[in-house]
Amino acid sequence: MTEQPPASPSSTEEFKQAALDYHRVSPHGKIKVVPTKALVTQRELALAYSPGVAYACEAIVAEPDEASTLTARGNLVAVITNGTAVLGLGDIGPLASKPVMEGKGVLFQKFAGIDVFDIEVDERDPDRLVDIIASLEPTFGGINLEDIKAPECFIVERKLRERLKIPVFHDDQHGTAIIVGAALINALEIAGKRIDEVKIAHSGAGAAGIACLDMLVALGATPANILAADRDGVIHTGREGMDPDRARYARDTTKRSLGEIVEGADVFLGLSAGGVLTPDMVTTMAARPVILALANPHPEILPDAARAARPDSIIATGRSDYPNQVNNVLCFPYIFRGALDVGATEINERMKLACVHAIADLARRESSDLGAAYGGDVLSFGADYFIPRPFDPRLLMTLAPAVAQAAMESGVARRPLADVDAYREKLGQFVHRTGLVMKPVYERARADVKRIVYAEGEEETVLRAVQSVADEQLARPILIGRPEVIAQRIERLGLRLEEGRDFELTNIHDDPRFGDYWRQYHALTERRGVTPDAAKNLVRSRATLIAALMVQRGEADGMICGLVGRYHKKLGYLRTVFGLDRGVAGTSAMTGVINDRGVWFFLDTHVQVDPTAEQIAEATLQGAYRLKLFGIEPRVALLSHSNFGSHDNPSAAKMRRVREILVKRAPRLDMDGEMQGDTAWDAVLRERMCPNTTLTGRANMYVLPNIDSANIAYNLVRVMTDGVALGPILMGVDHPAHVLTAGSTPRRVVNMTAITAVEAQIRAARRSSSGAGSAEADGV
Repeated sequence: MTEQPPASPSSTEEFKQAALDYHRVSPHGKIKVVPTKALVTQRELALAYSPGVAYACEAIVAEPDEASTLTARGNLVAVITNGTAVLGLGDIGPLASKPVMEGKGVLFQKFAGIDVFDIEVDERDPDRLVDIIASLEPTFGGINLEDIKAPECFIVERKLRERLKIPVFHDDQHGTAIIVGAALINALEIAGKRIDEVKIAHSGAGAAGIACLDMLVALGATPANILAADRDGVIHTGREGMDPDRARYARDTTKRSLGEIVEGADVFLGLSAGGVLTPDMVTTMAARPVILALANPHPEILPDAARAARPDSIIATGRSDYPNQVNNVLCFPYIFRGALDVGATEINERMKLACVHAIADLARRESSDLGAAYGGDVLSFGADYFIPRPFDPRLLMTLAPAVAQAAMESGVARRPLADVDAYREKLGQFVHRTGLVMKPVYERARADVKRIVYAEGEEETVLRAVQSVADEQLARPILIGRPEVIAQRIERLGLRLEEGRDFELTNIHDDPRFGDYWRQYHALTERRGVTPDAAKNLVRSRATLIAALMVQRGEADGMICGLVGRYHKKLGYLRTVFGLDRGVAGTSAMTGVINDRGVWFFLDTHVQVDPTAEQIAEATLQGAYRLKLFGIEPRVALLSHSNFGSHDNPSAAKMRRVREILVKRAPRLDMDGEMQGDTAWDAVLRERMCPNTTLTGRANMYVLPNIDSANIAYNLVRVMTDGVALGPILMGVDHPAHVLTAGSTPRRVVNMTAITAVEAQIRAARRSSSGAGSAEADGV
């Protein structure tokens, strides 16, 4: 089921115009083909085409499976239709179906990283359509059939599966069936009913409807308990002219109308037309009825009407503006991802069932990082949430491995996975995009688990992050807040966190250490005008101060704050408790952006408004050292509007002075400047301008003259490349402490937890050795 616009006339008309504008923006449509390899030199041209391409061809002749490693075939799916049954629009033809097929390609790429060619075929004869599609097998790793009317869709899929040695999947049938199966498993659990005992009334025995019934039977539904109806009435044994697929669900019954088969039913499954299920019919259903009203854009009955008739009903629709949306995007990207990655020759029933159970299990687990997509809605398993939502980041990591495992166990995998856990981790890197760069940090954090205190322990973002921190064993979390509020929110979010087992709690209003905290704070600040009464009030009302004091006293190893309030105010509180690192004159902040091109760091994005050359050099050394924690060799560009002396204003002169300082303090640092942004990005351009440049390759750390330019550059790169932020990473204080920003996601908090934990390890090791200060930075 695809997402639909709201139903009211005014909003529908507005949505229609917005959709047309969305598609018309240049470049027109939703997809394009982009190269995946560099092609800027004569040698690269020779490698990509003649004569280099001939060697790839010869390798495939010798071993056909090499096509999956030497070409894009192993990650390329054809989305194919003849336009005879498009969404709720009907037989609109192949040309008009193209926007839908492009949209399908976007979803494949967005959710699973799969490339797509959409192919619209002007052919209605099923046998000729089969021949056309079959002839395309050398091009693709899989075929996704879409929007082909019944019964031709059954014929086309069946014949293609017999002929081809790549996965063939008719999403309208099997994608819908998989989501319906998962939804019914969970809905029946909520209703307290067994699938083999329930009576099922079905409306709409088309391609999707029959596939759904087949799936329910495969899951354990008793065929004799299923009564189905289509536009001609109830499917019964005396009816003539039925195709074999419908005939399987013909029953010896005297019932002839939808109302009759709904009476006493435990489940209504609708894939038919809007409004066919009336409130009066719903009142005749069994206790706690499950209603899957999946017609689009208008369900067989709206949830509000169904609940008004039967408050105990459990409902799903195909629409995004109601809870429990049965949406095929929950399935098709991930079932293809798993199938492609093991080189499956087909998508069989075992793989489909594995996908069903993986989806159902996922909905029963606690909610995840969905705030950006769903406006902070809280998700917890129950009548209003028994199907995962499309933007749940766990779908890829859960479904694709389940499908891949089923393919291997059922013997259809040509390239079995050597390590399913490693595969799941690789998928996680795609989902979070920070996974690859954070991997060495995560591994190091787990090796010596540290105590990290969260000043805003009541915040939902923090609680979601702490669930991941506990699961991944990155740290021992300490939450500051009110116990009753934290407990209520953990329950409301459906998290598995348990005080004592997963986290410690510091009660901000009633901690026995409060007297020690304010006295210690007063001792630190009494020569800065802070009276005892002021110290009491500040510590009692500032969780950031409590967190900092806990770290300073050794009750925690590191801290995170900043999700509520202003950055500089939080930093000011930290500076009243913590000193500076030895040999460091001030604090600074570096923020990373991880996008499809790699990881890029910007300095100083949050602290120093207009730093001197000496301050910039000092911050650069600290930032370069921290890049090594990620396993990244720093390549530093000192940015300006000037290229190697082309301008002589104060800003350019400042950045030239930074280079002079760095050459003396860290002669081995891969660095150069002053230079413009494109010069830092393009090594060929840079070498043409300055043949003796001391920066190699493309820069990954961009040092800017002031906070305005650094923050603007970081935010523009982040939003324009759909990047993920890492940081801000606070540098210069003498304890592991980081101030985040109000827009931080749970994943960013998790990443910064790992960074804080590793910093705590390094500082502990430094204290126990003879090393001193920030000498590691000078040794970059």
